[in-house]
Amino acid sequence: MAEVGWVNGLGAVRSLGRKGVPVIAVDHRPWALGFTSRYVSQKLVAPDPVIDEDGFIAALAELGKTLDGPVPLFATHDEHVNAAVQRVDEIGPSYRLPWPDWPTLEAIQRKRHQIDTAIACGVPVPETRHPRSAAEAAAAARELGFPVFLKPSDPVQFKRIYRRQAFRCDTPAELDTAYGHMEAYEPMLQEFVPGGDEGLYTLGSYLNADGVSLGLFCGRKLRQTREHMGSCRVGESVWVDRVVDDGLRLLRELGFRGVSQVEFKLDPRTGEYKLIEVNPRLWQWHSLSGACGADLTHIAYLDMIGTPPPPQRMTVEHRRWAITLMSGTRNGFQLPPYTDGVFAIDDMRPPATQIVRLVRKGVHRPVVAWFRKSRYIT
Repeated sequence: MAEVGWVNGLGAVRSLGRKGVPVIAVDHRPWALGFTSRYVSQKLVAPDPVIDEDGFIAALAELGKTLDGPVPLFATHDEHVNAAVQRVDEIGPSYRLPWPDWPTLEAIQRKRHQIDTAIACGVPVPETRHPRSAAEAAAAARELGFPVFLKPSDPVQFKRIYRRQAFRCDTPAELDTAYGHMEAYEPMLQEFVPGGDEGLYTLGSYLNADGVSLGLFCGRKLRQTREHMGSCRVGESVWVDRVVDDGLRLLRELGFRGVSQVEFKLDPRTGEYKLIEVNPRLWQWHSLSGACGADLTHIAYLDMIGTPPPPQRMTVEHRRWAITLMSGTRNGFQLPPYTDGVFAIDDMRPPATQIVRLVRKGVHRPVVAWFRKSRYIT
């Protein structure tokens, strides 16, 4: 399991560990949260592929020499996925990867390719322009109307530098500044689909090598770490046929195989679910799938070791997932039962570690205050 620093990696560790699968956790930070899980059988501190891709690949190759036969390799961030897929011959025959080949994956990660493919196969998308200059961007924004989103077609390096997926621009001045930041990343200008975070819907799935869906999950965000963009802070399972059908059609048209998230936003003006993005990997709140009857990580594992399960889809709706305590934002406590990204009765070292880290950051309000000041989402 590559990159276990936060809840997406921790969720995958727990998913497999609870099923009795030995988990080797890999991260470049010795203090990675996932390393503290009782379900980690072995820890490997390896170089960050963003800084030292050669070192990361060499570490995987050395680890592979100690393994008994090919084992599934999971990753939770694009940089780790890309390095493993692009250099699969160098890490040897020790791993099985839940992703397509590099030419297919590279194309899928370009937002423009996602949009163009969606249009070709009839999946709704936000109105999109591809300006080649700040002046063209300004003209397109006047046509679409403010606010607008400016997104990079090539998002991996952009997110590392700016710690965001896009810029929301409410004025021509904001757009001009944002375009200057994004000019080198093939910027796309999109209409702002109205509505809040609760309009963001997800298809989570695992497609086998033949494109057959062995695992299906559907849900929506209720709150993000940053309004209108960012990662999930609170989400819930809810089945929407249109989201599932359109997401699967797009994935198959893209030629994708493996675990992925396809995100849409409900446009209240038209009732359409418009494509936001495809993430060809495990995403932040994927562990909710396991609590809802379709554990995508474990399903992928079983298929890759040659014992594929029968197709499964989630069976529990309106189950919530949240990160209860996190620095910088109000708490995410939900009315039980819900799945927490960090806290788990059967795995208490990660939550204990998280609490200590929050206290060190000065987040030390008493437990009573969490309940009094909570703003529950209904």
